[in-house]
Amino acid sequence: MAEAERIIGTPDTPDAAGDGRERPVADQEQAPQERPRGKRRVAVLFAVAAFAYLLDLVSKMIVVAELEHQEPIEIVGDWLRFVAIRNAGAAFGFGEAFTVIFTVIAAAVIVVIARLARKLHSVPWAIALGMLLGGALGNLTDRIFRSPGVFEGAVVDFIAPKHFAVFNLADSAIVCGGILIVILSFRGLDPDGTVHKD
Repeated sequence: MAEAERIIGTPDTPDAAGDGRERPVADQEQAPQERPRGKRRVAVLFAVAAFAYLLDLVSKMIVVAELEHQEPIEIVGDWLRFVAIRNAGAAFGFGEAFTVIFTVIAAAVIVVIARLARKLHSVPWAIALGMLLGGALGNLTDRIFRSPGVFEGAVVDFIAPKHFAVFNLADSAIVCGGILIVILSFRGLDPDGTVHKD
């Protein structure tokens, strides 16, 4: 009942209902206990991350089994093709000489997101961070388990638009998550659910 009253804005304490007037913003900010718990937001984060990770993992397994060492498959003429390549660099093939560094960065991103999850009270942020986490895990799995060796493995890329670098679904999840974070930041929405205006 208290949760329903909180959602529709009905006061559930005697002082809040005293005169029917809204409390000042300062008073609202001094009452963090009224902020909704973040457990559901954390669940959304890990659900999105798991979905992005599994989608990337399954797509790479299919590409390695069916497309590697084969002719490219044209999806939309020569504007979009599927072609299997191994990429030792970062997203979109950049920095192939720094594979170990990118592996460490991906691991650090995962740790930061996991720690930030404890303060998460925003569903849009949960979705954005979930995409980042799933994408980072997808490419990190390749770095650890694929040849030529642990922490030096080459990532499987296969989506090849015309006049653009070849990438995979993990790269797409990372980019989409990053774009969503930029949008949320411009709108003033913080991961803890607060909204600020500069």
